[in-house]
Amino acid sequence: MSVTIRTRRAFHALLATALLGCAAVALAQDANPAASGAVAASPAPASPASASTAAAAPKAEGGIRSQNIFEVKPEASADPNYLNQTNGERNKVQPGNNAPMWRQVSGGVTGYSSLPVSEAPEAGNLIQRFVQYPGSRFTNAGEAWRQVRNNWIIPYGAALLFVVLLALAIFHFTRGPIRLHGAETGRKIERFTPFERATHWSNALAFVTLALSGIVMAFGKFFLLPVLGSALFGWLTYMLKTVHNFVGPLFVVTTLFMIFTFIRSNWPRAEDLAWLRHGGGLFGGKEPASHRFNAGEKAVFWGGVLFLGSIVIGSGLFLDKLLPGFVYTRGEMQIAHMVHAVATLLMMAMILGHIYIGTLGMTGAYKAMREGYVDETWAREHHRLWYDDIEAGKIPAQRSAPPDASDPARPATAQGTSA
Repeated sequence: MSVTIRTRRAFHALLATALLGCAAVALAQDANPAASGAVAASPAPASPASASTAAAAPKAEGGIRSQNIFEVKPEASADPNYLNQTNGERNKVQPGNNAPMWRQVSGGVTGYSSLPVSEAPEAGNLIQRFVQYPGSRFTNAGEAWRQVRNNWIIPYGAALLFVVLLALAIFHFTRGPIRLHGAETGRKIERFTPFERATHWSNALAFVTLALSGIVMAFGKFFLLPVLGSALFGWLTYMLKTVHNFVGPLFVVTTLFMIFTFIRSNWPRAEDLAWLRHGGGLFGGKEPASHRFNAGEKAVFWGGVLFLGSIVIGSGLFLDKLLPGFVYTRGEMQIAHMVHAVATLLMMAMILGHIYIGTLGMTGAYKAMREGYVDETWAREHHRLWYDDIEAGKIPAQRSAPPDASDPARPATAQGTSA
């Protein structure tokens, strides 16, 4: 066994020695080709021109070489017309640079689209043009709208509603409701006819429905989403959005009825200035004399129902795409949404005060709108000039058809008037 191992080792050593010798001979031949015994043909003498050309030519390398940006002379951006280049011109000096095309896209340039403008007015616009709305940075219109909505309308709108509710709560628990100073006489005066009450309640129900659904859509993700979860909250907001869109036209019709029904009684008078100077007696003292509606109620009618209501209605119909003659682009819809949201929040803040006075804030106010009648004492203390006109016979105490004589709730006429 030991003889065999020694034989193998000797054979391996002999083989390694032979390989090393062959390698040494090959290196020697590369260093001195003549020594190898090979016969090489002597090259023909080269001309001076060819020799200089060969010396100047760089050594050729295999593969594809990319351009060295440091060897681009002159720099492409040094061209005075660099920013005005088309996408094709830019690719000649900077292959792959599509900045001109994207600059046009972000600038609102309309590209080609086979869709009709009436069905897809912005099919050729990928990114809206740059604008700056009040409260936003100079950016594309979609981002500017988002900044206005999220940074201004939502937080400050919520703060406005909260401050109004807080002020009403403080007033109620410190001042309390406005009560009658004298005893009721039992004699009733018709303050609102059945038609007036139907108009008011239909408009009020439509407004409350729109207000609640709008609050959920605008602020619901802050107080309902964590409680309901994304699935139920998404279903709820989708349902309320649908209700909002269908109740909107009803609010339009009832608001028009409200305006034409009550505009005559809400016409400004000189006595309204005295009511405003005394704050309507809300903070103590005797309530100033007023006609059928005082200056506060007229402010709600003209400022809330007529002015803000018209803006809310116009922008809402635009958002529903119910107004003829408009293209309804994204930018127009975004502006309409901001106008609609701001006007609605202001209107809600104003109507909250009206709701408070008509329910908890004044004794007998809610009953007047629910049943249509008020006591003589209520009319005399809260609307003295209106009561005086009734006493003088200028205004009938019963303006609508009187109830059936068998009805025990039939109102008695005011003193000095006839039914």
